[in-house]
Amino acid sequence: MAAISQPQLHAVAAPRRVAARPGKGKGRVAAAGGAASKPPRLEGASEELRAAAAQCLDWAPARRRVRGAFAPVLPTLDHCLFKMAPNGIQMEENFETNSKGVEIFWKSWLPREGTATKAALFFCHGYGDTCTFFFEGIAKRIAAAGYAVYAMDYPCFGLSYGLHGYIASFDGMVDHVIEQYSRIKGRKEVRGLPHFLLGQSMGGAVALKVHLKQPKEWDGVLLVAPMCKIAEDVTPPAPVLKALSILSCLLPEAKLFPQKDIGDLAFRDPSKRKVAEYNAISYTQQMRLRTAVELLKATKDIESQLEKICSPLLILHGASDMVTDPHVSEFLYQKASTKDKTLKLYEDGYHCILEGEPDDRISTAINDIISWLDSHC
Repeated sequence: MAAISQPQLHAVAAPRRVAARPGKGKGRVAAAGGAASKPPRLEGASEELRAAAAQCLDWAPARRRVRGAFAPVLPTLDHCLFKMAPNGIQMEENFETNSKGVEIFWKSWLPREGTATKAALFFCHGYGDTCTFFFEGIAKRIAAAGYAVYAMDYPCFGLSYGLHGYIASFDGMVDHVIEQYSRIKGRKEVRGLPHFLLGQSMGGAVALKVHLKQPKEWDGVLLVAPMCKIAEDVTPPAPVLKALSILSCLLPEAKLFPQKDIGDLAFRDPSKRKVAEYNAISYTQQMRLRTAVELLKATKDIESQLEKICSPLLILHGASDMVTDPHVSEFLYQKASTKDKTLKLYEDGYHCILEGEPDDRISTAINDIISWLDSHC
């Protein structure tokens, strides 16, 4: 792993990779990126679970039923985030209707009873993902280190209300995040504590937009394989973008944006790729047209404002990521105006450095997050 921090930028090896593409990711699991077209294999699952996973998940009630069906199986999965999760973490789940009338699911993980809370960490998940699968194990480890951790499912994702996988407006989605996390900041257990944002893949774009809208409200921003700029060699030509934009107005919800299953490129450990298929409520079908257009617009907007990033900044990225471009993280590092910034590149790491790497690498990345938080509290 190579670490880069101010004031000196050290040279890093050029990674083997393809450039960033919005909405690409974990194949069936889509936690940090995009969706697959083929059904999950669900090795070892019962026929009942396979049937549950195969049903239409367009609307939140179905997703909530399926999540309930899979919940008893998750602790038995062969993955370090489930098998080695700390005990005694205080957890709470909530459904809360916001000012726009949208019912939002959110969850908290607090340190063990009697442990002082150092700060609050607010998570922004990737495209297609939820906050109730792999992130559970990540959150428990961070909470065990003395942090209150909060996560929500965006509207139209996970257990929150809305048409599955649909982003009508990226800025509108960011406003939902700001409102929900502003409410949580007022809770007595974290009132007056430092507040940090953690965003993964598309969630990195969400976290950056939140920070750009609230530059003085956050004590730091942590990004994992962030989607914040689309490389020129994969940006659709202007006529194609215009056609997509027009189509997205006519058929915004249509699942017509072409994409392929690149889940094997996101997980370096094949066994963890199989476990990820048990995240049955992730969005895994073709991307909806409006969603694709909104992601492209969001990255262009973020790219134009990178110099405005003024919060303490930590960026973690796999050096061999073929889903989001580690060179883009270097670009972000260089452009951000904050002097307190660190970039860590993990040698041979793929996109899902918190979920899809060997166990020791996953632990290293989580510990790097905790160490950075400790140094800023």
